[in-house]
Amino acid sequence: MGKLEEIQKRRTFGIISHPDAGKTTLTEKLLLFGGAIQSAGAVKSNKIKKHATSDFMDIERQRGISVATSVMAFYYKEKKINILDTPGHKDFAEDTYRTLTAVDSAIVVIDVAKGVEEQTEKLVKVCKTRNTPMIVFVNKMDREGKDGFDLLDEIEGKLKMKACPLSWPIGMGQRFKGVYNIFESKLVLFDSHGKQDEESTIVIESLDDPILEQKVGDQLARELREEVEMINEVYPSFDQEAYNAGELNPVFFGSAINNFGVKEMLDCFVEIAPMPLARQTEERLVDPLEDKFSGFIFKIHANMDPKHRDRIAFLRICSGIFERNTNYLHVRNDKKIKFSNPTAFMAEKKSVIDEAYPGDIVGLYDSGNFKIGDAVTEGEKLHFIGIPSFSPEQFRYINNADPLKSKQLNKGVSQLMDEGVAQLFIMENSGRKIIGTVGALQFDVIQYRIEHEYGAKCTYEPINMHKATWIGYSDDVAFKEFYTRRRNNIAKDKDGKWVFLAESAWSLNTVMEAHPKISFHTSSEFE
Repeated sequence: MGKLEEIQKRRTFGIISHPDAGKTTLTEKLLLFGGAIQSAGAVKSNKIKKHATSDFMDIERQRGISVATSVMAFYYKEKKINILDTPGHKDFAEDTYRTLTAVDSAIVVIDVAKGVEEQTEKLVKVCKTRNTPMIVFVNKMDREGKDGFDLLDEIEGKLKMKACPLSWPIGMGQRFKGVYNIFESKLVLFDSHGKQDEESTIVIESLDDPILEQKVGDQLARELREEVEMINEVYPSFDQEAYNAGELNPVFFGSAINNFGVKEMLDCFVEIAPMPLARQTEERLVDPLEDKFSGFIFKIHANMDPKHRDRIAFLRICSGIFERNTNYLHVRNDKKIKFSNPTAFMAEKKSVIDEAYPGDIVGLYDSGNFKIGDAVTEGEKLHFIGIPSFSPEQFRYINNADPLKSKQLNKGVSQLMDEGVAQLFIMENSGRKIIGTVGALQFDVIQYRIEHEYGAKCTYEPINMHKATWIGYSDDVAFKEFYTRRRNNIAKDKDGKWVFLAESAWSLNTVMEAHPKISFHTSSEFE
């Protein structure tokens, strides 16, 4: 098979939602349909030993939430599907925002009872700034929830989407009988045992077919006909170009935990979702059909397998063909580097690959060479743009709780900081270490992982801190004066860059006015 055919087969997408909308459960069911796993895991119960395939970290299994992006690949209907299951919790939004730079489309999961929630709004907004094509899956239809039309109003009002229902529910909760697949003109009947099969799918040329009454009853049949007629009058029909441009959003209804309505969405997804898209760099637009290889690092995960202490950099391939044991340019370091065991993912299960194509996500074993945002190419110096970094908003001193494990603690802190979800600052006046994060839950995750992955223990101590700002200057005398006067609030980050830690917005403004020759930046990446 040629390169063009391989690229056209790829579908790389992210699944996003507010916590507990059923995102990870939906991921499981997609993997089941693709034959990638044999049975679904229980993400809620600690008593059940099977767990969601995509939640591979111990702390995720214990809490029943996703705290790191998982990458999974499988084949379905001759298409190569790459799923990136993202954290829903707002404290891990940084990981999700970066992951969304590596996808070509997204599926937004909404809980029928709760409707559009805060974190969903934020993530959809990120997708919309990039015109990412999005499909909406309204989940948990086997429970009582909001009216279908009310949900469409929320989707359009809160998410600023243009809804295009491609399936429609027949009843809800106790009355839930199935969905009408508008996209394929099929009646799909609900089986609460999660055994959706061909027998439960009935092709009907028209909703006037009397078989509808036989299957769902007179009242639901009448409601369905009226509602579908209203949909046809009020909502636009599907338009491929509008969807590709991020201007039209197909909506599906189902119950992921019951494996219902998922297949209809997946069948539609593989048909309409875009193949790998072009990526913008500072220098030019990179087309996936180009001959020369290029890609960028969007995520780093320390201790993917704690037994082997391996650190994996996640590479999104943007153009050309990536080949094992081939020399490529690490653009930031300006060094050639080759990879003897690049891997493909099925959550934590990895397999060595010989080649990969645009749209694929490849894991590269990394001894500390990579940072998030790094480009890897066949030689051209490209710098991919749009990969966000955030200034920490929560700060705590970190203390060693086991002096005999100082080496392990330092190694753990260093490697976990490389993942980009937290930052380390070392105070100039005392040498004390401060960890800064975007969300408070990240402190728990760091503490847990240091103990269970590195065998060390740490405690935290509160600190009154408002903002970390990176310092820029061109006048050495001005910096020396600034350093002398403000030493108590000056630190260095992990890379040795100067940082000013402001105790309040007022104190930051005061310092900025007092030192006009010093510049203050909310990211370490500034010119």
